[in-house]
Amino acid sequence: MSVAQLSTEDNDRESKKAKKEASPVPGFSDEDKIGTIQPQDDALVVTLRIGGYDVKRMLIDQGSAVEVMYPDLYKGLNLKPEDLTMNDSPLVSFEGKTVTPKGQIRLPIQTDSNVMEMDFIVVDAYSPYTAIVARPWLHALGAVFSTLH
Repeated sequence: MSVAQLSTEDNDRESKKAKKEASPVPGFSDEDKIGTIQPQDDALVVTLRIGGYDVKRMLIDQGSAVEVMYPDLYKGLNLKPEDLTMNDSPLVSFEGKTVTPKGQIRLPIQTDSNVMEMDFIVVDAYSPYTAIVARPWLHALGAVFSTLH
């Protein structure tokens, strides 16, 4: 990822909007694709640190509105039903089936030095992933992911 500085002229007549636009702008270039096999549009699957454990096979899904935890991770973190708070709002799975959550839990997610607590909806459903991190996490992190890069 590269960062570019927008050029602006310093004068007293500059609007606040122009000054705001002068902040660094994150971006990607063709150099960022070096080392990837193109065309690249695979799912973005990462390892993140949750509750002090390195958790593999986590799907980053910009199309999901909630963070979801599947049974493998729930059991792997030694969570118990009493650790969950009530959440019975049904979710729709990738297959279009309605899934009723077992509950909700708030856990810290660590990326580098950033640690933020997120609410995971715990479901009892099969998934090749251990969890899904979604738009709320991406927004809180201030991150933009590019599957191309």
